[in-house]
Amino acid sequence: MATLDVINPATAETIARVPNMTADEVDEAVERAKAALPDWLDATPRERAALLLKLADVISDNAEELAQIESRNVGKPLMVSRDEMPFSADNLRFFAGAARNLEGKSAGEYVKGYTSMIRREPIGIVAGICPWNYPLMMAVWKMGPALAAGNAQILKPAEETPLSLLRFMELAKDVIPAGVLQVVTGDGVPIGERLVTHPDIGLVSLTGDVETGKVIARNAADTLKRVHLELGGKAPMVVFDDADPEQVAAAVRIGGYWNSGRTARHRRGSWSARGSTTRCWARWCPQSSR
Repeated sequence: MATLDVINPATAETIARVPNMTADEVDEAVERAKAALPDWLDATPRERAALLLKLADVISDNAEELAQIESRNVGKPLMVSRDEMPFSADNLRFFAGAARNLEGKSAGEYVKGYTSMIRREPIGIVAGICPWNYPLMMAVWKMGPALAAGNAQILKPAEETPLSLLRFMELAKDVIPAGVLQVVTGDGVPIGERLVTHPDIGLVSLTGDVETGKVIARNAADTLKRVHLELGGKAPMVVFDDADPEQVAAAVRIGGYWNSGRTARHRRGSWSARGSTTRCWARWCPQSSR
């Protein structure tokens, strides 16, 4: 089997090798998901919630190991990856609660003798394509709502940063029903491309760059596939005359360098009132060198 080298960006050391899968292997994952769907679609909200709570416990119980893996694979400070683990577990617990609160509603009386209703049903098989800067946390953001709603989920981590999600799947293997949650690894072409073009996948969720989102939207149109696209990110900072320069400087430093500056919330620019520019920059420059 072909493999991909996984690099620690802090040292340029190869720390793992993972399967470089093919489009045929994506098809096999879809077939496993299709086999799992009948039982999973019939799962009650209580059963879906129970799975999500168990997945949350997997993260909580193995938080330090997963944080260490995330730090080495992404090159982010360990304090950041440690913060992400309880946040990710809490997200899964949130969606466990949401799974028990799904509801339809009456849409009105449009024809005499009939009541129209809206009923929410699972899409079926959904794909999630995750970014490299928050590999496990972004995977959680995709699997949580997908599983809560009764879908089977296939996740593709970024080819550079698959390790935390793969380890999570190993730790959770006895919790996850067969075929309900799967991970495929490899390059965007052919793996991501096949997820987008496969006719049995009903939705693709991407967190990534704008150009990739455009390609996915175009390819998804051929099968009328739904898309959820979280693309890029711009975070301007507006500074007014009455702003405290020390607080501004601290906020700019955190906004610019959190997660080593690799986040869509990263401050891309500042707009300052004329009177505040010199005062704020004089304090920001020393803080930025800390």
